[in-house]
Amino acid sequence: MTILKIALLQILPGGSLEENLRTGVEACRTAKSLGADIALFPEMWSNGYRISGRPAEEWTAEAVPADSGFTGAFKSLAAELGMAIGITFLEKTDGLPRNSLSLFDRHGALQFRYSKVHTCAFDAERNLLPGDGFHVAALDTACGTVNVGAMICFDREFPESARILMLKGAEVILAPNACPMEINRLSALRSRAYENMTAVATCNYPAGHPDCNGRSTVFDGVAWLRDEPGSRDMCVLEAPEEAGVFLAEIDLGRLREYRAHEVMGNAYRRPEQYALLCGGALP
Repeated sequence: MTILKIALLQILPGGSLEENLRTGVEACRTAKSLGADIALFPEMWSNGYRISGRPAEEWTAEAVPADSGFTGAFKSLAAELGMAIGITFLEKTDGLPRNSLSLFDRHGALQFRYSKVHTCAFDAERNLLPGDGFHVAALDTACGTVNVGAMICFDREFPESARILMLKGAEVILAPNACPMEINRLSALRSRAYENMTAVATCNYPAGHPDCNGRSTVFDGVAWLRDEPGSRDMCVLEAPEEAGVFLAEIDLGRLREYRAHEVMGNAYRRPEQYALLCGGALP
């Protein structure tokens, strides 16, 4: 078996960048002690997604550059631990800040930086600059190369996000989060995994953080097995509401065999009929 181990860092942030750096480093060390290949933070860890109910000029001033000492610490830590780290942060730009994730591989090399495309423009995130595309990297791990992509929180509500990642080759989608996880949002994540035959790993803030309730999840994307009757539950981890570092295992060999012969994903799509999705006129 080829097993990929993902640690979801469902932890509470502190009141400063420095405190979140210390807490984040400690959580990553815990993840490594559990045998993780990838450690994933919840959304906008650098300031704990503390944006609601605050003046925009106050929290946007907390943005840090993509090559800041904060992100650089996790780059170095990834190389030290031999473990990939998906660190999330409020990214400083020349204009509005972005809601971003940098994925460093186990050698400390940046594989991609992704910024949330579907910002929650109906709320405080109207003060963010949306990202300009979805990215997939061939991530070197102890269990071999894995094609990994990312989407953030509200991105999951748009099937196009995970679909594009699948079309770019993603086997695993990392999904930082900061909102209440309830039946409908969990169902959306399950659907993205099912319809694309991809694993989806979501890391949320625990209960005790405003408007969050833990319940981080991993869906492995395998809806049924050829030699077993009926369907199976794709959810291989649902964390409780409490804070903690939770480890999930994804059987990549099983996922790849499933993707090779099953009917979802790109197997029977009819993109020539989807012009309306790309700005075409109504028939």
